[in-house]
Amino acid sequence: MLKLDNCTIANSNFLLRADLEIEAGTSVAIIGPSGAGKSTLLETIAGFRDLKSGQIFWKGDDLTARPPGKRPLAMLFQDGNLFPHLSAEQNVALGLRPNGGLSQDDLKQVRSALGRVGLPDMGARKPADLSGGQQSRVALARILVQKRQVLLLDEPFAALGPALKVEMLDLVADLIAETQTTLLMVSHDPQDALRITEKTVLVADQIAHPPIATAQLFENPPPALRDYLG
Repeated sequence: MLKLDNCTIANSNFLLRADLEIEAGTSVAIIGPSGAGKSTLLETIAGFRDLKSGQIFWKGDDLTARPPGKRPLAMLFQDGNLFPHLSAEQNVALGLRPNGGLSQDDLKQVRSALGRVGLPDMGARKPADLSGGQQSRVALARILVQKRQVLLLDEPFAALGPALKVEMLDLVADLIAETQTTLLMVSHDPQDALRITEKTVLVADQIAHPPIATAQLFENPPPALRDYLG
């Protein structure tokens, strides 16, 4: 279980409060108005922001003071963060060995991850030689080799066209089901949430509300969400 225990997050003069629990293995969307604090919440869980107060636990372990690399989490950002001078294979390898020096077993894991995201023969290509969808797949493969228990997505597919975005969402859904990974996904699009998540956290009015069933939330949205959806 991921537990945010009476947390207050500060971002300049902005405060966000979160007191919620997410069961391990659950797929959760994080949705709300622009500027409400969705990405701030995700960055705090990942360890890129400090809490003003409160604690963060994963399966009973206190993560509050741990740096990002020591948390059982992997985060995929909006731009994918691929290095243009490295091949797809080398970019994926950074998820295993940031300082290089791959063993044969490491190389097998990298190539297996590229195969799982549908790029078995493109390891030698650099990002400029890949389509937007293929670049997203490389970034996702880099996350896969880390084998973390929680996957955090900060709208990494927002720049893709509708069909490609759906394809990537379905790929994520398949992969997390296969690995029993817990998913937290920031999205502006209710259809993304309805497509692959079981529950949704509404971030509005400086509160990250406890998760409720995604379909239930959108069938009967509270005023803050109704105003956002229009």
